[in-house]
This record gives sequence, C-alpha cells and structure tokens, in this order.
Amino acid sequence: MNAYDSGLGKNAANYAPLTPLDFYERAARVYPDHPAVVHGARRFTWKQVRDRGHRLASALAARGIGHGDTVSVLLLNTPEMVEAHFGVPLCGAVLNAMNTRLDARTVAYILEHAQARALIVDRELAPVAAEALKMLGRELLVIDVDDPEYTGAGERIGEVEYEAFLAGGDPAQSFDFPRDEWDAIALNYTSGTTGRPKGVVYHHRGACLNALNNSLLWDLPRHVVYLWTLPMFHCNGWCFAWAVAERAGVNVCLRRVEAQKIFELIRAEQVTHYCGAPIVHSLLVDAPAEMKRGIDHKVYAAVGGAAPPQAVIEGFEAMGFDITHAYGLTETYGPATWCIKHADWAEKPPAERARLNARQGLPSVLEKGLSVRDPETLQEVPADGTTMGEVMVRGNVTMKGYLKNPEATAAAFRGGWFHTGDLGVMEPDGYVKIKDRSKDVIISGGENISSLDLEDVLYRHPAVLAAAVVAKPDDKWGEVPAAFIELRPGVPVPGVKELTAYCRERLPRFAVPRHFEFGALPRTATGKIQKFELRQRLKSQSAIDV
Repeated sequence: MNAYDSGLGKNAANYAPLTPLDFYERAARVYPDHPAVVHGARRFTWKQVRDRGHRLASALAARGIGHGDTVSVLLLNTPEMVEAHFGVPLCGAVLNAMNTRLDARTVAYILEHAQARALIVDRELAPVAAEALKMLGRELLVIDVDDPEYTGAGERIGEVEYEAFLAGGDPAQSFDFPRDEWDAIALNYTSGTTGRPKGVVYHHRGACLNALNNSLLWDLPRHVVYLWTLPMFHCNGWCFAWAVAERAGVNVCLRRVEAQKIFELIRAEQVTHYCGAPIVHSLLVDAPAEMKRGIDHKVYAAVGGAAPPQAVIEGFEAMGFDITHAYGLTETYGPATWCIKHADWAEKPPAERARLNARQGLPSVLEKGLSVRDPETLQEVPADGTTMGEVMVRGNVTMKGYLKNPEATAAAFRGGWFHTGDLGVMEPDGYVKIKDRSKDVIISGGENISSLDLEDVLYRHPAVLAAAVVAKPDDKWGEVPAAFIELRPGVPVPGVKELTAYCRERLPRFAVPRHFEFGALPRTATGKIQKFELRQRLKSQSAIDV
C-alpha cells in the first residue's frame, strides 16, 4: 500500500454520491424566486418546485414507499412529471415513467414486471390505466393528476388526487437518499418491438453525469428556457429533466406536440432550446410561414433518432434555428454522442454542411469510450469512412443493466462494451456515422445496402415528407429494397417511375428500391418509424413493383 492509500479514505466531509437531486436543491437555494415551470396559467418558482418535490417524497414515504420500491407514472409533459423526477427518487424509490401511448396489456405487464407500489396517472390516460389495473389483479396506490390544461374526457380512478396527496407531505422532511450513487434512480422500458419490453435501469451517477453532459455539450446557458417537445418518459427526457434544474432553467411544459402551439410558446416564453425526433422537426419546417413569424431570437434544437435529412437541416437554417444531431439509446440515458460543429463548417457548401451535421458525432464529455468494432472479434475497424462495424460505447453513461434479465445484460455488455446493434463507420476525423441497424441492412445480390442512405435520398425529393426502406425477400437477389413513402400534403404526387428515376440519378443501380408503397408511416410515441410493421405489411399487402 502506498502513502496515498493509507488513512485517506472517503468520509462525509470529502465525498458525496453523485445525484441529480442536488441540482434542484441548489436551484432552489441560489435562485428561489426564478421561474422553474410554466404550464398555461400555472407558474412555479424553483423554491416552489423544490417544496412540491419534497412534499411528494414525504407523502410517498408516509405510505411506506422507499428504498428500492418502484413508482410508475403515466403522465404527459406537465409540472407533475417534472416534480416526479425529483420527489420519487428523493424518498429512495425508482421512477418508472411509462410511454403514454402504450396499450393496457403492456402497461399491466410493466407494472407487474417492475413490481410497482404506486401509479401516478393523468386523467386523460385514466381509461388505459384502469384497464391495465384490472389485468394486473392486485392493489397499489393510485394517484390522479387533474391538469387544468386538459378539458377532455376521463375520470379519476385513484384513491387520491395529486394536489391533495402533496398537501399531506412535509416540505421540511429530510432524506438521505441516495446512499450510494450506484442506487437505481429510474427504470425505462424499451419499445419491445421484437418481444417483451426490457427494463433499463439507470443509477444516480449516470443520470447526474448525463445531465451534465447535456449542459456541457450543448452549452446550455444559465436560466435556459427549455420547451418540452420531447416526451419526458423517453429516457427521462434524455436527462434534460435534470439538466434544466442544473442550469436553474425554465421548463416550458407541453401536453401535445402541435406546430402552432410550439411556435406560440417559443414567441411568448422566449424558448431557447428544445429536443425532438425527426418527425417533430419536419413538422416545424413544413409549417406555414405565418406560424413562424415574430421569432427574432436564436433557437437551438437537438434531433435524435435517425440523422436529420439534408432537407430538414437546410429548412432549419432558413428559419434561423440552429440544429444539432445527437445519438443514443434508452440504454445510454439518451444522448451518448453529439455531432460537435466546427467553425469552418459554416463556410462549406450547403450539401457538405448538411452531410457533416447529419453524422452521429463524437462521445459525450463524461462517457469513457466510443468505438466501431467487428461485432464478433471486437477488433476496432479502421477510421476510413467505409469499413462497417457495430457502434459500441462504454463508461459512466451506460445503464446498470436490464431488470431481472441477466442473460440480456451479459450479451449487451460482451467484451466490456455496450453493443448498440447499430452498424456504422468511423470517419477519418473521428466522427461516427451510422449506416443502419444490424437487422435493417439489406443484402441484395451480395451487396450491402444501407437503408438510411436510401431514406436520405428519398427525403430530399420535394414531395416526400417521410420515408422508410426495408428488405423484401426476392427469389433472384435474396432481398431487395422496398420503400414506404409518406407524401407531403398539397404537392403534386410523384409516380413510381418518377421516384425510381430520381433514385437512379443518385444511387448505384443495385440500391434503387424495387418496390414502393404510399401512405402514413407507423410510428412510436417518440416518433421512430416502426419498420417491423412495414415488414409485416409487405407480407399482407401488395407493393408496387418497379
């Protein structure tokens, strides 16, 4: 043992577990009267949010809910959802924010798998919750949220309303959680498109560090005004639920993503930042010009999921918005990489600028590693921009593992890396570019075809609102690309021959889609296109052969 390891241990004076709960405590202490939450007529300061979060923790503790228990929520982006991100883990419990578009059977499965002790539910979502509770067949504490901004149907189904529940809590009660930064803070379920959804467990350390990543990588200013277009149930809002508190910012709540409402809030509240899936950004780019008038301040947008098509990036530049691409998964607390921009990119031609900005980018500040490797040998591929491998990450901002699923956890962490399942290349400048999901690569006549590359070409056609490409079995080639197209309203409808010719001008002949189908694309609640449904559709519907 060397001198630096002797008698110099951790103690309360020199060590505290990392946790994002400290952020809202500090915001309330330093900026008690600064706005924290805006939702219609409701306005809360950071002191009020802190007191309401503590009341929630105190009231849950009074019901015997504490360390290691799960509190599930079915909430939209309202003040109650912000408060749950602090009050639930403050009493030692684990926050399970559920996708608000799930069917009752899946909600029931999650409540059972997570062994939820309580459910906080918005009145709009009460019918689904009530059906799920019947399927569950056991009692748990149900708390109703009656948001004044919601005027639609839906009855209370719980034993107590949220405000009454808070009234029974003590804002002065003290808590000593987390006792360890490895303690679970949140439980988020994957989409479950190929089977039962998996429960992804976050710890306090990872949530704290990814919130700081967001602040550092996006240069979030003090008192950032953040609009909640991204669902807070999605990776805890990519950890922005905690990052906004770290910056003592303003949470501008939004129940439903609608272009007119978004532009109204950007103007009225002077929104500076927001995040969302590509479909959200396309919605804003395609909105009528009159909706966009009157925004004379800089707005920063982050897009996750698939890389934004060139048309969307160019549309944002025309609006004066600054868009940044981030990449990650539920298992990486949301963003694991950011496409860091360099000053000289602004001098490049629009097409090249769009290409650079559409890459998945570089590792976050507090993540340990980002690599592209052969999925079998785990050897790193050369940084030549062409050799494909699996994108892998490791470090502080990776999940603890999958709840009650040690086999899936071990497979995901094989070789000391988290295997994302995404195939990509490492470019010479160190930026990662994803080419496809491993299951979405199309192998036609021995040629590997990136569905993302095809989609990017299709997105640039002026009549195409959205595009998805999947493999279709073919007797001759093994499989061929099939394109599903969602058209823009109010523009001339292109024919199959027009789209085929358009693709042939921009793609190798073997990569041109051989089948086209037109109509609305199926999406998840976070805006991701559900390609598994498109594959099923190919089996049951007739596509148009070229």
